[in-house]
Amino acid sequence: MTIVDATSEDPGDRVVGADRVLAVLTELAEHPSGISLDDLSRLLKSSKSTVHRALASLRKAGFADQSSRGVYVLGDEFLRLAFRYSDRRPESTRVEPLLRVLATQYGETAHYAVLDGQDVVYRAKVDPPIGAMRLTSTVGGRNPAVSTAVGKLLLSFVIDSEQQLKDWLGATPLPPHTPNTITTVAGLFAELQRTRKRGYGVDDQENDPGVNCVALPLFLEGGSGSPTGAVSVSGLAFRAPLTKLVAAVPEIRATIDRELGSA
Repeated sequence: MTIVDATSEDPGDRVVGADRVLAVLTELAEHPSGISLDDLSRLLKSSKSTVHRALASLRKAGFADQSSRGVYVLGDEFLRLAFRYSDRRPESTRVEPLLRVLATQYGETAHYAVLDGQDVVYRAKVDPPIGAMRLTSTVGGRNPAVSTAVGKLLLSFVIDSEQQLKDWLGATPLPPHTPNTITTVAGLFAELQRTRKRGYGVDDQENDPGVNCVALPLFLEGGSGSPTGAVSVSGLAFRAPLTKLVAAVPEIRATIDRELGSA
């Protein structure tokens, strides 16, 4: 059901009511250096008066702030709540010590990710304690499930046939993010089958050029046949070739068992 903003001065506005406020909040998150009212209105295809009212609501709650030069940013209260929520998630409390061990052990970035629709969302990330070159992934960031090690691993537990994969993809294409990306349904299903059989996922520079990754499942809830998420170790190809990461899988699995027990 569409929420109609009775106070809108522009009946053609595409962002209305509660959706308006959420859209403005989401767009603010894309501009850490701030964004003007004019640019927000243009990006959201909505009148300045409508966007301004949404900003007023967000500022009242502390979720947005305005600098002296008329630039809007996310407010400190929103950031406080977001970090507080992230830090208090039971899975973060359990997984982050494991990620620190893996990042230190291999000198590469360790992630914890979950499947969300057709994407994976990174719930936790730990960079290695030393080394100048770091990956650009962020907590809360997304990547396509079909081109990542964590995504293909998690999909291998829920996709049982090529037809099911077609239905899951729907009209979503399989674009080549890199020359190594799998771009056919048949090829992707074959990779999911291989992934399920071997028990770990791989990313052979399929999502980002020059980045390799291996991923293993975590069963944090216990007794469930499907993983709650996946842990990965990712690194730049020149220092972490895929063969090296794959060879480390038994050791990574042993580290998971030691740090999390049956998870």
